[in-house]
Amino acid sequence: MAEPDESDASELVPAELTSWLRERRAFTVLDVRDRDAFETWHVSGPSVEAVQRPHQKFIAARVTETTAELAPAGPEPVLVVCAVGEASAEVAEQLRGAGVDAWNLAGGMAAWARHYEAVELLCSTATVLQYHRPSTGCLSYLVVDEGNERRAAVIDPLRAFAERYAADAAAHDASLAYAVDTHVHADHVSGVRTVAAQTGAEPVYPRGISSHEPSFEATPTLVQDGESLALGHGTIALETVGLPGHTPDGVGFRLGDSEQGDLLFCGDTLFLTTVARPDLAVESEAVDVMARTLYASLATLASMAPETRVAPGHVSESTRPDDGGRYVATLGDLRERLDLLGLDEAAFVERVTGSLPPRPANDAEIRRINLGQQAADDETAFELELGPNNCAVE
Repeated sequence: MAEPDESDASELVPAELTSWLRERRAFTVLDVRDRDAFETWHVSGPSVEAVQRPHQKFIAARVTETTAELAPAGPEPVLVVCAVGEASAEVAEQLRGAGVDAWNLAGGMAAWARHYEAVELLCSTATVLQYHRPSTGCLSYLVVDEGNERRAAVIDPLRAFAERYAADAAAHDASLAYAVDTHVHADHVSGVRTVAAQTGAEPVYPRGISSHEPSFEATPTLVQDGESLALGHGTIALETVGLPGHTPDGVGFRLGDSEQGDLLFCGDTLFLTTVARPDLAVESEAVDVMARTLYASLATLASMAPETRVAPGHVSESTRPDDGGRYVATLGDLRERLDLLGLDEAAFVERVTGSLPPRPANDAEIRRINLGQQAADDETAFELELGPNNCAVE
């Protein structure tokens, strides 16, 4: 079990928090932000008890010497959290003085939101990095051709981390040739145009995005089912697979691998614990139609080889990675463990339309930004996307 850095035993950095969550360590999160901020988004997980008590109560408790009465009843250690890690540091110290095993989340929720991890996926035809943003569950991918041309593609990049992809490609002696989105995202601000502007990479979207009337400064490349994006000259390519259903324009990209099993970067169509929601990009009267479209796309996936490995666009807080920290599963495994994939169409439509969580925060505004219909500076874009992704049915 990972332990906090001994150099400052009162501080827990975001990477260590990620380890606690993955290990299912039992602990309590004490969030000292206001109630609205807590209810919008807070640190959570299957092994976590999260409570909110405002900082002002702890200030008053110092005077009355009643801090112990404010200590949460959940399991210790107690991780104290605020927006930037300052008020929470005061509260953690105060709780320790009252005998509580309390820690401060260094940098607060701001640092948690900016924590981004990468792990290499097994692949015999290319180097593939899977990026994970633990605070929201977003996954992105960097695919690097290891041949003479050293070209790379980033799939579903996040704008907040645009510089990371180019740096990692350069670390592999490669240049970014493509910045690709699998669909119009509603939960985070896309990094496709930012990466393209910074690196000269070709921006790539599904052809179906045209129906949403995008307004981009530069004309992107549009791809549809059966078309490919070449990386190595005649060696490797990303084959487009039409996967509408989460959105009308959705696609996936398949990377051939005869040794490990093909990798399918399927965006938000299929996850490791459930399937996509069909309601974010259409009017309410069209949700049933989109659910049937999603059913057909999942049938397309069912026709693929069972050893095909699904690399999804998100994971939920309950999803566990493999021993190497990778979020990947074969289609064969998913068919066995996801009952949604065994339903007939009518039952499937009823189930997915009746299991819709709250919409992602600011989803309509984020979609407009991702379509180029609305501008947002970096800080505004970052603030808009904070919160759970909520792109899957429950």
